[in-house]
Amino acid sequence: MVFVAKNIRTFSTLAAAAVIIAGGAVSTVSAAVQIKLNQLGFYPEAPKRAVAVGATSDSFHVAKQDGGTVVYSGVLGSAATWSASGEEARIADFSELETPGSYVVQCAGCDDSYPFSISGKVHLGLAKGVVKGLYFNRCSFALTEPFAGVYARAAGHPDTAVEVHPGAASGSRPAGTKLSCPGGWYDAGDYNKYIVNSGISTYSMFAAYEAFPAFYDTLTIDLPESGNDLPDLLDEALYNLHWMLTMQDPEDGGVYHKLTTAGFAGMVMPDEATDTRYVVAKSTTATLDFAAVCAQAARIFRKFETVLPGFADSCLAASLHAWEWARANPAVAYQNRNMTNPAVSTGEYGDRNPADELLWAATELFIATKQDSFFTVAFPGGNLTGVSSIPSWPTVGTLGLYSLFLCKEQLATVSAEKIRNALAALADSTMKIIAENPYHIGMRDRDFNWGSNSGAANRGMSLLLGYLAEEDTVYRAAALDMLDYLLGRNPTGYSYVTGFGSRTPMHIHHRVSEADSIEAPVPGFLAGGPNPGMQDITECGEGSYPSNLPATAYYDNVCSYASNEIAINWNTPLVFLAGGIEALYGSEDPDPVVRGSKKKPGAASGIIRLQGKNLLVEVPLKNKVTVTVATLQGRVLRRLDGAGRITVAADWPLQTILVTVAATSSADVDKSPILQRLTVAGGR
Repeated sequence: MVFVAKNIRTFSTLAAAAVIIAGGAVSTVSAAVQIKLNQLGFYPEAPKRAVAVGATSDSFHVAKQDGGTVVYSGVLGSAATWSASGEEARIADFSELETPGSYVVQCAGCDDSYPFSISGKVHLGLAKGVVKGLYFNRCSFALTEPFAGVYARAAGHPDTAVEVHPGAASGSRPAGTKLSCPGGWYDAGDYNKYIVNSGISTYSMFAAYEAFPAFYDTLTIDLPESGNDLPDLLDEALYNLHWMLTMQDPEDGGVYHKLTTAGFAGMVMPDEATDTRYVVAKSTTATLDFAAVCAQAARIFRKFETVLPGFADSCLAASLHAWEWARANPAVAYQNRNMTNPAVSTGEYGDRNPADELLWAATELFIATKQDSFFTVAFPGGNLTGVSSIPSWPTVGTLGLYSLFLCKEQLATVSAEKIRNALAALADSTMKIIAENPYHIGMRDRDFNWGSNSGAANRGMSLLLGYLAEEDTVYRAAALDMLDYLLGRNPTGYSYVTGFGSRTPMHIHHRVSEADSIEAPVPGFLAGGPNPGMQDITECGEGSYPSNLPATAYYDNVCSYASNEIAINWNTPLVFLAGGIEALYGSEDPDPVVRGSKKKPGAASGIIRLQGKNLLVEVPLKNKVTVTVATLQGRVLRRLDGAGRITVAADWPLQTILVTVAATSSADVDKSPILQRLTVAGGR
């Protein structure tokens, strides 16, 4: 886990390394896409890669955007062909360039890359923007100009008189009964709301908070709720959770599968789509997804009991009630064909195998209640099985593993080592793909399907959790590779997030973006991405896609719901990925942020912080240490021996530095020269 204290950054050993970075500005304009890279840019101390296609020489250069002055030159990697795109790709690695600024990559035979930034907070705007995208998709909520700008719109679908569909009728709620189920997020490009997809989506938001609480505690996203006593990220997730809670039948605990019109609305604004809305039949998967998220919410909002008194208890009660229904109804699958009078043809989210949902819900309830009986249901043999796949809406078992890790300090039944090993194995599965991929990203030919970009984001999420578990920086760098893929280092040359990058989707399959008369789509949405299945070819027309190869079968047109729709379960793993990357590489605070908290036996505690123009190192008085300040190239700027409180004058030029604190003598700490490495990010 990452520990960040306000104003004081602690380290948990007498041998630590700290990197202090400086920031820059982001700039984007139009350019060609023969050189594919993250169109937002890079952190000074992080890996930096571009892919060149069609280069006619072995060298490449990085030049300043404004004057063309070359600041770095390098040699392209060996050419490799990726069958998924049919391209011969060469990697340009310029990780050694760390000076903040705006640049372009150049090589013979290619047009210049899109401009990009090297900056200490290069993804901060993205981390905020992808959460704000969910705000833009709120149902039953008027978006006003102070918060939505030109995308202000009237509230649509009040959902205060939703009818019980005949297929969902019960003794206490016959067909036609009116229910009040307002709020929540529109699921995707349509105006319906689905519990199954809300399950994994809301989970990912809550997990982002659990993994990076210090980052999100102070992140302001400019929501109507900003400034209240909850972090903005939780405010936005709570908007969806409140709706989810209305979808439970209070009599038996079962949860309706979705809230929907009979068919999809036309391309109109929300307040113009006025067809009758229904709740349809309950399902086991929806009920278990609901139980899992409510149990997770119970532990998160326990921290905010004074803000939301009794809410955590209500969430846990709702979870347990749903659990009881699911155990009594273990195989109730939802199918549209069973809904008649009227027939229902909207998104089905059908899943006939609820075993993974059962594992997830049981794990969340085990964590929430500390009752071992739930753990036994999740893992009957005591081993962590069923948690080895990258999550998606129909495959959610691994979310249970994530939660076990995020709450491992509270648990005694399962060993922390087993949890870490399982997370490392999952991360390693993506590392192997990256190592074999010409673009150095974790995507195989078969990973390109409906919503392929969410697969990339979820892989990035798994890598970040692997990093937090193992503190192995190769996982963190690989997660950054996945973010680079989504932001432009891909065969199409698109940054797939609307409004973020030089070449972004302009015609997403999203009713508001199509109907609002504004040229640019609503910002902050992740498009689905390449999908050679092209299930929308009838609507788009034969030959409409520019390619049928797996990694390039993407069509930026509103007709393309198979490659260019948006969805909440695609955005929310990107919330985790973008926010996590920014939390680990960047910082909102003016002071440095120390990353890392895994203690070794006998490790002492201490502090590294900036105090005015000085670097302050504090260690227990009985420990003698050597403090070394050096450039990343190894040139020593300062070296001091001491004990207790050591002050280092930080009068070196503004640059990235490495601070090493090593024990020279100690009564309670091993004298190993390096016990642990930590990162201090964002100091000036």
